[in-house]
Amino acid sequence: MSSDWSAMSEVALQPPTLAATLDASERAALLLAAGQQQQALKALSRGGTNVVAEILKGQGTFYEMNHFPEGDVFDDQSHCQYYYHAHREDGEHGHFHTFVRRPVMPADIQPAPGFARTEPWPEGDDELAHLICISMDSWGLPVGLFATNRWVTDQTWYSAEDSIRLLDAFAVYHARPNLAVNQWLTQFMRLHRPQIAALLRHRDQVIAAWQQAHPERDVMEDRELEITGYLAVDTDRWISAVHET
Repeated sequence: MSSDWSAMSEVALQPPTLAATLDASERAALLLAAGQQQQALKALSRGGTNVVAEILKGQGTFYEMNHFPEGDVFDDQSHCQYYYHAHREDGEHGHFHTFVRRPVMPADIQPAPGFARTEPWPEGDDELAHLICISMDSWGLPVGLFATNRWVTDQTWYSAEDSIRLLDAFAVYHARPNLAVNQWLTQFMRLHRPQIAALLRHRDQVIAAWQQAHPERDVMEDRELEITGYLAVDTDRWISAVHET
């Protein structure tokens, strides 16, 4: 991982919720998401394709930093958004960035106070919360999740607990660029909610520790802090663990 993550490794990442600790409703929700994301992957596989291949289909040369598909994917009913790109040198093919925008947020969710804001944050209807990144391998399968600092996506910053509340709002169900891809991404986010929640809480701890260590800097714009935490994911193993509880 990035050197910034190594520098903050003393901030312990609390393990995500164990399958054995789930209550009946949580387990049912995860199993429902598991089945639906598996159906989406099977539909893609039967067509001889995968999640990443469909995102890049017809998009021309895969340049680092470019957003794929061009113009991002935005659901104007759910007010959720995502894109895929690559710029890291850690063995991944690329990663998804996932967002929820202001119109779907509860009124009591507001930007987090207490930060310098030396750079403007999106405001009003332009506010958006970045949820999590999903790291993909060259076979089009997820291999990890990671959280980032504010400047990485130019988001509006919300607390971890507010961001976790917004996970339930993330959904993209239209057919651009591919219906099965959108269904897979929607359900993957729900299936791995415990892991995402752990990363978001850890993100806030890393930000606080970094701010304390560097009080003269605007932590949100500090290019030395990009990735706040990473978790490898094995979706099949996680589904098996949920089934076995």
